[in-house]
Amino acid sequence: MAHHLASIYGTEKDKVNCSFYFKIGACRHGDRCSRKHVKPTFSQTVLLANVYHNPSHDPNCHMTEEELQEHFDLFFEDMFVELAKYGEVEEMNVCDNVGDHLVGNVYIRYALEEDAQNAVDALNQRFYAGRPLYTELSPVTDFREACCRQYENSECQRGGFCNFMHLKNPSRKLRRDLLESQKISMKMLGKESHGEYGDQRRSRSGSGSRSRSRDRRRSRSRERRRSRRDDPYDELDYSRRGGREREREYR
Repeated sequence: MAHHLASIYGTEKDKVNCSFYFKIGACRHGDRCSRKHVKPTFSQTVLLANVYHNPSHDPNCHMTEEELQEHFDLFFEDMFVELAKYGEVEEMNVCDNVGDHLVGNVYIRYALEEDAQNAVDALNQRFYAGRPLYTELSPVTDFREACCRQYENSECQRGGFCNFMHLKNPSRKLRRDLLESQKISMKMLGKESHGEYGDQRRSRSGSGSRSRSRDRRRSRSRERRRSRRDDPYDELDYSRRGGREREREYR
């Protein structure tokens, strides 16, 4: 019986736990959902809810496609730089849905669960563009399962109200620059990557139960990373590019 319950946990066959919350970290029914939303006590993934505001969703918007992409690229870089301060980043995704439970959601997956927890603790005391940030650990581990496959093939009939993620992508050059900058930063700071290329571990002091607890968390992180294919972000850390500075919306 226990094996059966474990095998269907978080799936459509699970009549107790919400499969949508398990897959995408959000549910259109919210607290009124008839099934349980089990919030994780530890996770590599962090959710920042309703952060990105796409100007194209405003009916009075007159921006061109190029201007909209530039607007998003600036947001993506600004957010990525800030979030990377808390640890090594493996992946960051921004939702372009318009449903209340997904609109503007930013998901970031760290290499270590403790870095994700540090980000949650810090960001819940921060503001972005004059609005407080609402941050929590997310159960999402596989974004391939969370994303709408029909949207990726330009076939989704539900539009922005789809209950699966419609991701907005930054320009390829920006993503490539961020990846390269973080690799350089790690080398300059003498940090070792926890990514799949080296699967190396950062040496830290400590002993007893606290040290063993960290080892267990890192072991879980490595096992989850090994189970993923086609990871778009590997071996990441960030440093400012070429001394480039611009005004941030954070405070």
